[in-house]
Parts: sequence; C-alpha cells; structure tokens
Amino acid sequence: MSPRPATAPERPPSARSLLGRSLAPDLACGWMLALIAVANVMIYLVGRPYGFRQHVVEDGAADHAVSAAVVTLVDGRAYPLFAFLFGYGMVQLSERRRSDGAGDAEVRRLQRRRSLVLIAFGAVHGVLLFPGDILGWYGVVGLMLAVLLRRSDRALLWVAGLWMVPAAVVTGLVYGLATGPERGFLWSFEMADPLAALASRPMEWVMAPFALLPVVAAALVGVVAARHRVLEQPFLHRRLLRRTALVGLVLAVVGGAPSGLVVGGYLPVPGTTGSVTLAVVHALTGVAGGLGLAAAFALLADRAPARPGTVVSAVAATGRRSLSAYLSQSVVFVLLLTLPFAGLGASLGTAAATALAVVVWAATVVVSAALDRRGVQGPAERLLRHLASRGRGPRRARAPRPTSPVS
Repeated sequence: MSPRPATAPERPPSARSLLGRSLAPDLACGWMLALIAVANVMIYLVGRPYGFRQHVVEDGAADHAVSAAVVTLVDGRAYPLFAFLFGYGMVQLSERRRSDGAGDAEVRRLQRRRSLVLIAFGAVHGVLLFPGDILGWYGVVGLMLAVLLRRSDRALLWVAGLWMVPAAVVTGLVYGLATGPERGFLWSFEMADPLAALASRPMEWVMAPFALLPVVAAALVGVVAARHRVLEQPFLHRRLLRRTALVGLVLAVVGGAPSGLVVGGYLPVPGTTGSVTLAVVHALTGVAGGLGLAAAFALLADRAPARPGTVVSAVAATGRRSLSAYLSQSVVFVLLLTLPFAGLGASLGTAAATALAVVVWAATVVVSAALDRRGVQGPAERLLRHLASRGRGPRRARAPRPTSPVS
C-alpha cells in the first residue's frame, strides 16, 4: 500500500476507536493470531508421509478440503500480515517516544534495544518450544528497519520491491525442494526423545528465516502506511484500502490455489521445476495477501460502531497482548501435540488440528478480554518493555496509544 498523505481533519475518536485507542491495529493483530495459530498447528502433525510444502499426506475428504483451504488462504499469508503490523508498530513507537521529548538518537537506541530483546525472546521460544519461531527473525527485521526508517517513502517501496524477487526465489527453493515423503525441515517434531529434540532446535531456529524472507517487504510497506496513519485513519484512505484489499486478496487466492489443490490431493504433485515455481508464486502472492488482509481489517474497523461489541472488543484486547497470546499458543501446542507430551500431533488430521487451533486462539481471546477488563498488560509485553527500557530516564505519564505486534 502506498497511501496518500492524511490532509483531512481526523474524525472524532469516539466514532472509530476503543477507549481512546485506534481500533484497527489492535483488531488486525487479534485476528492475525487466529491465522498464525492455524498456520503453526500444521507443523506439529507428524507420523505420516509428508507431501508438497511439507504438509502431511491426508486420506479423509474433510482433511483434503481443509488442507487445500489452509494452504490457499493462510499459508504464507499470515506472516506477511504480522510483518506489516510489525513495521507499522515501529513507526508508532518512534512517534510516541518523540512526543515524549526523545531525540532521534534516543529513539534509534530504543528501537535497537527492543529488536535485540525480541531476538532473545525468539531464541528462548525457538529452542524451548517452537523452532519455527518468528520473533527472532522479526527482531532482525527490526534492526534493519531502525536503519531504514529515515529513508523516504519512495526509497522504502523501492527496497521492498527489489527485495521481493530474490527473497521469493529462496523461499520457493526451500518449499519447492522439500516435497516429501520425509520431513524436509524442523525435524525435531518427529523426535520422541525430548533431549534429542532440544539439541536439534537451535539449528532449526537459525534456519527458519529462510522460509520467511519475503515478509521484509511487507514490513517496509507497513512503515510507509504508518507514516500516513492508514490504520488509525481508515476513513481518509478508503479508496486505497478497498483497492488493496480487493487486489491483494484476489492475488492471494489465485496464487495460492494451485499449491492448495496439490496439497489437498486434487492435483498431482508437479516435478521439481513446477514445485519450485508454485512455491515462488505462493510466496509472492502471500505478501499481497498479507497487505490485503491488513486493508480488510482496517475497513472492518472503520465500519465498527462507536461502542464495539463484545467480540470485537475481545479480539482487539488480544491484539494488544499479541506477544503473550502468540507464546501461549506455542505452550499449549507443545503440551497437546508433541511426542514427548500428549502426542496428539501423531493422530490428529488437518481438519481436527485446524479446529484445535481455533479453540486455542479463542481461549487466548477470552483470557485477554479478562485481563483487559482488569487493566492488566500481557506478561510478555510487560517483560519486553521492561527489558527494552532499562537505562532510560523516567517517562511522564500519558494516555494509551495504539499498538501493534510487540510494539
């Protein structure tokens, strides 16, 4: 999205905000966590042959249909949305600190500290729970963005465009060459010995970003969008948001459907060249899909009533605690699905695993809503802010501002 500058006066906050906060970023974060839960739970399915894009080969009609839908609509689409919101949140963080009187040098130091702490969070998460972790990679992306934030909109969009092609090719090779029947990466999920799995995870965590390289482009677009307050002021950017939602989501479906049909067993698995080509197209259109989802959530928030209902408020509360919710999903999945514990990943089909992911996400929504009613931050957010803020001087009290993932 390359938004136009916001020149019109801002709509009164009571019309499109929640407790003085912009609703769209929080709402997008909350729904995003549902998509990430569905995407991640598939990695825990083990004990069967693996097929295209390393999805398990299914037998039942329901599992075939759900596999096709997940690959088409979720796989490679949720993480670009996360990256867009991450880049958006870095700009919001910078603006908040500058409004507190911080200079550019202090803002850059804070951005670097937060990114380094996020890498540390990701290392712990990746080694102990989920080697497909995204936090560490987004911490690296945060260090990149801290350098690029001073560049113009045009420069950032050019970098995003130039990055996309080689990044998509690398990601396409990762997925296109791993077509089964053996597991091609994240081997620790197949290990029943917890110590052997633990020993394997550090290397898996380091390798995971090669499947996530295209998200950098989405993060850069998020920076540009945040400069124009596209999510805070969707009423000023409706035409752009509608076009982005339409084009992005159509591209995501068209580009993801061939891979989805292969994974679902409706089309034969192509040869090596065809597999890599499909994976490259899937990665490119996944970024478009992530931007389309961000635009769609902004339009949804723009249509929200002055007093959002219970569900919208609860999902937004989850978005404000996205880091805690993301980590808690991993804890539940490890306990229920991995072989050293309950081991359900060896028996659940894709349809049942998807239902489990939705239930786990819904549980985080309920908990987040309860915390929100009590005015309690998420524990991971509180720890991140404490560690990243060490050494800074005291801040004056201020009203809450909009947030996005780990911002």
